[in-house]
Amino acid sequence: MYPKLIVNLEKLRENIDACAKITKEDGNCSLMLVTKGVCADERVCDMIMDHPQVDYMADSRVLNLAKYHDKANEKGKQTVLLRLPMLAEIEDVVRYADVSFNSEMSTLNALNEEAGRQGKTHKVVLMIDLGDLREGMFFKNEDEIFSTVDAVEGMDHLELHGIGVNLTCYGAIIPKNDNLSVLADFAERIEARLGRKLDMVSGGNSSSIYLIWKGQMPEKISNLRLGESFLLGNDTAYGETVPGAVHDTLIVEAQIIELKEKPSLPIGEVGKDAFGNVPVYEDRGIIKRAILGIGKQDTEVDGMIPVKQDADGNWIDDESIEILGGSSDHTLMDMTKADREYKVGDTVTFRLEYGAMLKVATSPYVEKEYR
Repeated sequence: MYPKLIVNLEKLRENIDACAKITKEDGNCSLMLVTKGVCADERVCDMIMDHPQVDYMADSRVLNLAKYHDKANEKGKQTVLLRLPMLAEIEDVVRYADVSFNSEMSTLNALNEEAGRQGKTHKVVLMIDLGDLREGMFFKNEDEIFSTVDAVEGMDHLELHGIGVNLTCYGAIIPKNDNLSVLADFAERIEARLGRKLDMVSGGNSSSIYLIWKGQMPEKISNLRLGESFLLGNDTAYGETVPGAVHDTLIVEAQIIELKEKPSLPIGEVGKDAFGNVPVYEDRGIIKRAILGIGKQDTEVDGMIPVKQDADGNWIDDESIEILGGSSDHTLMDMTKADREYKVGDTVTFRLEYGAMLKVATSPYVEKEYR
């Protein structure tokens, strides 16, 4: 059945090896792999659990953690909730997350009470906002940061596991030695205040990994949270390839359901499309237009890149065909200059950018195949 997501487990395992070498051998950091990009796919998660160099498995959704919490613990991996907990889900957070990221005292109080009810000690990482302006206590509000540290340290059922930061995801602020050094300084001051070492100083996500191979990561940073780096082989700060990693781990195949020559410009007054946007079209004359049975309900159409196989069987970008756009159920392509003859029923293959991968993995309408 199509559309189909082809998951290459062997290449994903090789990407984990590449990430582990950088973070653990070169950077002396613990390795946290983020499973939300593939919606905590069971086969992928099982492969992660069996990898000896993975320390933590993390997700933004408690439902995903619930899929693998017990099995991960049996394999020696701790589970981590990345998104700040909602008060409505506190019971499940304590049940399925060994560690959660936090920034609000009301949430910490609720976690402490629930952990007491469940007879557990729940680990927390306090998030500090260094300027990306998503989650975290703002770094200039030192009184809030240190009072929260003191409050957690005094709670009976919470353990201050560490501190962390998120960069790039909202404000697109690039991790650098100078801003991560602010986090490192907070860690040293907190450790001096508590009289003990923090187990985790989490220096960000796949946008931070480049600092290790460039020799610019502050020594105090002891953890990275990697999703796109192992799933797609990318550093997300500058778009470089993670050394030793590959990009064609997750491939989508979609089937052609119509192939006709038509004008490139719609005929009539242009209004808003199905998503409320006013499209702009380029006049290319009469072109060969293909419609594929995959759309915006399944993926980010603009995040799919057509590929073809070279003589060695490697996927390379296919610049002879081009995505024109899409609707909820369809992707439209210009096949006029295609270097092969397509017909209805043929498939077109794509590699994925992160947003497209996230939606494909979540869509119940996309089949999965494992290699």
